[in-house]
Amino acid sequence: MMLKAQTGGWCLIILAIIAGVQLQENERSVQPASEPHVYRPALQPTETAPPIGTYKHVGKSCIKATMGVQYIIIEKKKAWYYNLEPSRVRTGGVLWLQLTFRKKGNIFDVSNLTAHVSPLPVCQGCSNKTYSGVLTNGKLFSAADGQSFKCESENLLLTSPELRIRLVPLQIQAFTLLKGPYGKEVECWADFTKRVIPIILGATVVGLFLIALMTFLFIKDRHREGYDRL
Repeated sequence: MMLKAQTGGWCLIILAIIAGVQLQENERSVQPASEPHVYRPALQPTETAPPIGTYKHVGKSCIKATMGVQYIIIEKKKAWYYNLEPSRVRTGGVLWLQLTFRKKGNIFDVSNLTAHVSPLPVCQGCSNKTYSGVLTNGKLFSAADGQSFKCESENLLLTSPELRIRLVPLQIQAFTLLKGPYGKEVECWADFTKRVIPIILGATVVGLFLIALMTFLFIKDRHREGYDRL
């Protein structure tokens, strides 16, 4: 893994992998004996939860990120999956993910996300193919300086028609990092709605029940008054 800091309020986090879990030797390639074996990601036909890793800037603190990373490849109208294994992250390789952080005033966010993967062919007779994609959005994972952005819900990022990146869960902080835990958490909208909507629905049901009960008691009381007059 390599994290690189830039001047002028910018930071990069680059996750690259040479060989890891679910990587296998490309036996179909013919190479001279003097050259090292080439290992490439083996895509899986079924989706599983990606392992969670924590990544930090090696030198001067700039970025800290805890997340599970899953590559989703769309090939021949079918989805294929590869989970990034944190223990196998290295500099360089056939698979990488780059996040570009930007700081404006007291707010940081991710302005660009770039992904690249060169997996083994997904079918017998299929050709080798490289999948790349870029997502430009200056307001991804935004939080105030000294705070961290946190999201337990899925973040599915469409970098190209053939390549999607799934981040789940995600907690990230840039520029101002304290030793130890993350700064105050900024909750993502998806987590907020998951937490608040059941409360709102519950309050609505209770409110409707109370309205119905009060209406029933009012009508019953009116009928009783009528009988008293007779």
